[in-house]
Amino acid sequence: MKLNDKEVLVCTCEGTMAIDANALAKACGAKKGALNLATHLCRTQIEEFQRQAKGADSLLVACTQEAPLFLETLDEMAEDSPEIRFTNIREKAGWSKDATDKKPATAKMAALLAEAALDIEDASSVKMDSAGVTLVLGRDLTALEAAETLSARLDVTVILEPGNDVPPPRLMQVPVFQGQVTDAQGHLGDFKVSVEDFSAAVASSKESLTYDANTQKGVSEADLILDLRGGTALFTAPDKRDGYFNPDPGNPALVAKALLELIDMVGTFEKPKYVDYDASICAYSRATITGCTRCLDSCPTGAITPDGDKVDFNPYICAGCGTCASVCPTGAARYALPAGDTLFQRLRTIVRTYLKAGGTSPILLVHDTGFGDDLINVLARAGGGLPANVLPFAVNQVTQVGLDFLFAAAGWGAERVLILLAPHKADDKALLDGELALADAVLDGLGYGTGRFAVIDDTDPDVLEKRLYGLKALPGMPDADFLAMGRKRSVMSLALAELHKAAPAPVDAIDLPAGAPFGAVIVDVEGCTVCLACVGACPTGALRDNEDKPQLNFTEEACVQCGLCRNTCPENVITLTPQLSFLSSAREAQVIKEEEPFECIRCGKAFGAKSSVEAMVEKLQDHPMFQEKGGTDRLKMCDDCRVFALAEEDEHPMAAAARPVTRTTEDYLREREELRQSAARDMEEKGLATAADSDNDNKPKGKDG
Repeated sequence: MKLNDKEVLVCTCEGTMAIDANALAKACGAKKGALNLATHLCRTQIEEFQRQAKGADSLLVACTQEAPLFLETLDEMAEDSPEIRFTNIREKAGWSKDATDKKPATAKMAALLAEAALDIEDASSVKMDSAGVTLVLGRDLTALEAAETLSARLDVTVILEPGNDVPPPRLMQVPVFQGQVTDAQGHLGDFKVSVEDFSAAVASSKESLTYDANTQKGVSEADLILDLRGGTALFTAPDKRDGYFNPDPGNPALVAKALLELIDMVGTFEKPKYVDYDASICAYSRATITGCTRCLDSCPTGAITPDGDKVDFNPYICAGCGTCASVCPTGAARYALPAGDTLFQRLRTIVRTYLKAGGTSPILLVHDTGFGDDLINVLARAGGGLPANVLPFAVNQVTQVGLDFLFAAAGWGAERVLILLAPHKADDKALLDGELALADAVLDGLGYGTGRFAVIDDTDPDVLEKRLYGLKALPGMPDADFLAMGRKRSVMSLALAELHKAAPAPVDAIDLPAGAPFGAVIVDVEGCTVCLACVGACPTGALRDNEDKPQLNFTEEACVQCGLCRNTCPENVITLTPQLSFLSSAREAQVIKEEEPFECIRCGKAFGAKSSVEAMVEKLQDHPMFQEKGGTDRLKMCDDCRVFALAEEDEHPMAAAARPVTRTTEDYLREREELRQSAARDMEEKGLATAADSDNDNKPKGKDG
């Protein structure tokens, strides 16, 4: 059986899964008899695997446990081995007490296979180089012992905090300094640590390390940092900073674990570029006026920083939690693992395939590939497994899930979306709860009821199993099959349209809490001068002008309630109203205010809005630059006439002094002769010389003078 040009190999795992080959083939859209089931593909039927591999360009094996064996088998084959991928239908579907009901179990297996067969676009990445230069920070012998252990593989330097008596080592295998760390910046391969009171240990140290009396401050550069000081870490979210290790110095097991990881941290490391950022639609700032700061507020690592009127994403520091993309109202920050629209292709495929194959009441269980996979594995092996209608959906980080994901899942027919939160992500629960509550409010406003979205933070498999099997069906979801294309706002618009179309109680608009990324802009038209400052500030084009006349237009569907228009308005006449409108008028530009244009007092050309020009004249008429006669007249002229008027003024405000005439040698000699003659006349008038004397001065003299 082939799915998306991939030969699919399915095994019953020694008969522990009840699979109807023909039913599964049909559910996958293949012909009867297309699927040949194996029973022991990884052992007694390994030759069948080899046979299938020889004739295939691409394989999809429905087993993850034995992936290493299958990969090793391909390596041993003489022929060019096919591209291969694996998916888990055993723990996620086959090993379940619901598997006795073959129809939903088969539909679920088909959905998992169809999702796994999709072509996944590779994510872009960044590279970090480490030469093994390691800085060990500490306060006692623990730091010295750790440094000595690492010194066999890494280039190590130790900095100990002042005020601690540390016995000197018998062999000084690494440089030891004393200093107070005041700041740290950077990432794996490029750390910079600021140190004060920095001094080297002296060779004559006897009972305890002593240091050079001459201290200084400076910056120490390193590829790696082992921080054994205890107390406050150098970075926020220290576990998310690549190259920085911060184990509890009082826990030898954790220190040993860090040392084992550190010795392998030499070379070039690739890291996914988790976020795709489009600055053109970012709502952070315009003209230094701040609007939306959600990504800055939610980033745990400090990877996002202000950069003028936009923000900067540092891919080397970003830990890939995805909260920035989740809360971004415009879609300027989009999670890029997987790249492009792959996430929504997977989501649509698993839900729609399950429903088309006869499955009912689909519940999406979103989980990460670490804690989530482990918990699902325990459920299948030690409990009743997942219910047949619970579709596990693995993502890199559950915190990447945003409103677009939730609305799309519901629009495609998912009755519930449950997010399985790992214990170490407990701090992210409040953020997820906020997104889910907003999505729940929208669906409740349309008559779907509440409780369709929830975070599950149960770590006990028995508790989780009981909760999942105790969920009641919540029917009435749409049966839509739209394509999720474009960025966040586009996906939400498509999904919300389907949800409204199938709503049990459709309404024109839903009131939302403050901070929601949907809403209207209310303008006090009497105070508005149509200066269009708000148009220049709007990042999404919700506010627009009209090229032909002074006019302010608003498209509600494009508004993200960032507040830039309100914060920019010089007249303070804009307020925000959070709501979600389903009226057709919300998708079309509506005229908020229109005025007659102001006519140039010189040529009669229309320019600007009349009230805007009049307001500008009123505000500037007392300004020193406009106190001369007719000073404010230039404000009433179009651009061209304003230039002409300035050029015609006698005292041009930008005019420079006259350019000096260039002096030549002839000018100098002429001026000197004029001065000599003037002096001779003065002497003659005073009787100090005669005209003959003056004439003689002009005659050439002989050799004797």
